[in-house]
Amino acid sequence: MSLSKNSPIGIFDSGVGGLSVLRALQTRLPHENLIYFADQARVPYGSRSLEEVRKFSEEITQFLLSKGAKIIVVACNTASAAALHWLREEFPEVIFVGMEPALKPATEHSRSGVVGVLATPATFQGRLYASLLDRFASNLTVLQSTCAGLVEEIERGALDGEKTRLILDEALRDMLDRGLDALVLGCTHYPFVMPLIAQICGDAVHIIDPAPAVARQVEYRLVSEDAISTHDAKGKIHIYTSGNAESLASTLPKLGFENFPVEKTTFK
Repeated sequence: MSLSKNSPIGIFDSGVGGLSVLRALQTRLPHENLIYFADQARVPYGSRSLEEVRKFSEEITQFLLSKGAKIIVVACNTASAAALHWLREEFPEVIFVGMEPALKPATEHSRSGVVGVLATPATFQGRLYASLLDRFASNLTVLQSTCAGLVEEIERGALDGEKTRLILDEALRDMLDRGLDALVLGCTHYPFVMPLIAQICGDAVHIIDPAPAVARQVEYRLVSEDAISTHDAKGKIHIYTSGNAESLASTLPKLGFENFPVEKTTFK
């Protein structure tokens, strides 16, 4: 596939979570233009059906392609589990990079043999997660939590609120009591509460944010296609939402971003 070097990278998630991946892309590929779509009218994806997530992912892919995206990053663990393979079949000419729970690096860092994974129900129920368990964690104890309600708190920008603390404390205390020493953030929303997770877990637990690895994979794919931007200037960022644009714009500084303009777009 011939790609235009200075076309943007397209990124999408159910909400603000994929901005953790955008942040990693900004750091690794500072001259690339980025287009981000947050499907906040339909967040969270974690409890939705496979068919719904595939439909949403197809609509957003079409939107990002209409904006000239040269590669699409499915910056959502749930959408990656439900739709990534299907998207590659539906859009064979498009390069997709997706998310998967970072069980392999977790097993490499664990000395106790007890690894924790925080993710949505859809991610845990997917075939991808099951295959990762078989390949990398068959000899380990893998503890899981869906952290019900955490995505919604992060969407509100409540990164250190009482409810956020209670959700994480409940999810992590039992894991810690059972010897946890490596923790996988299996939802792109969760890196935004890494400071709070680290505070609860302490220094003995290695916390794995998959976003830098995804950024490296995007760079690898662009280099292999000779599609790295030739711009010297800092790349531009455009953010779209299917939800409330003003609300997202006001949340961005809470997540550590500049107050980029946000546009609302809807699907028929």
